[in-house]
Amino acid sequence: MTHTDATIPLASESAQPTGRRLPLLDVLRGVAILGTLMTNVWIFTGPGAEWGALQSGMPTGVVRDTFSVLANGKFLSLLTILFGVGLAIQYASAQRRGQPWPGRYRWRALFLFGEGTVHFVLVFAWDVLMGYAVTALLVARLLTRSERAQRRVMWWAAGIHLTVIGLLTAALTLADNGSGGTVSREVVDLYAHGSYQDQIAFRLENAIALRMEPVLTFFLLLFLFLLGVRLFRAGAFGADETGRRLRSRLLAWGLGLGLPLNVAATLGGPDLVLLARYGTAPLLALGYIGLVGAVVDRVRRPGPLMTGLSSVGRTALSGYVLQNVLCVLVSYGIGLGLAERLDDTGPWWVVGLWVAVCAVLMVGSTLWLRRFSAGPLESVQKWALRH
Repeated sequence: MTHTDATIPLASESAQPTGRRLPLLDVLRGVAILGTLMTNVWIFTGPGAEWGALQSGMPTGVVRDTFSVLANGKFLSLLTILFGVGLAIQYASAQRRGQPWPGRYRWRALFLFGEGTVHFVLVFAWDVLMGYAVTALLVARLLTRSERAQRRVMWWAAGIHLTVIGLLTAALTLADNGSGGTVSREVVDLYAHGSYQDQIAFRLENAIALRMEPVLTFFLLLFLFLLGVRLFRAGAFGADETGRRLRSRLLAWGLGLGLPLNVAATLGGPDLVLLARYGTAPLLALGYIGLVGAVVDRVRRPGPLMTGLSSVGRTALSGYVLQNVLCVLVSYGIGLGLAERLDDTGPWWVVGLWVAVCAVLMVGSTLWLRRFSAGPLESVQKWALRH
């Protein structure tokens, strides 16, 4: 299908302005979706789940810290960049067809906000879709302005974001709160033994606190959206020499500078938690684009792993929601309740859960796409926007 068939950039608009697909984008989306779970899986399995991560911070340890260095904030940044890429693709398509912009895209973004709201209430408090929808509405308008104006907004957004994160990090350091707070017993029991209705009520009662991340990171989202637009227009995702050259630069700078900075921020302790997730993470995300691109460039014939990642990327919205649903059913008391049962067994079962969910998504999306052209939620989205 062409990219104009898709409804939101989180799905599979992996094409150039000429209409040809860019396979690398599908693989990158798959990597980003499964990579976000590398962080979220610790939220689902920790004491107090969603609220516990907010109240006491992420757990520590060799395995957990390794996951944090590799994943915390990195794949979220990667997914945000790719969302900007998808938006640029849809804008190029509208221009090529002589269609008004943003036109119907505003309804797509509003529909995405509704989907994110449902996802937040019914599944996972750390939803990203609502923030993406709001940012997409603004960036869609910005795409009608000159590239100079877009660059100005992009760098101003980066500056404001880094200033805010720097000030908050300084405040955390001066506060000297140690390793963070303790999760209340009531919240731990809510996710370990409480009913599904009680968990929904808890999210609604604490919606302001649980929705602070997209507010806090609005300028980061704006910067990464526009960065994705610039990278796409520069040809960073193409299979030609220009694309390979740009990805080589991203690999060198992203890993060469981003990896040591992220190690330092992670090992710096809880006072640097915001800097690690929202400050140094985007740099390593750029390195991941270069790294994944280098691997894809060298693959002559896609095997099961590459096919699975590409399939997840083509069904990204469905995969994002499904992985969270699966973790809820495995971890919380409304399902198998393994978060409490295996709490004292160490971190490896959490790693196993991540691997298992990734395998389910890769196999399931591959089989699904053999029969259907889009994921289930993507299909619902298309149907709703036609009526």
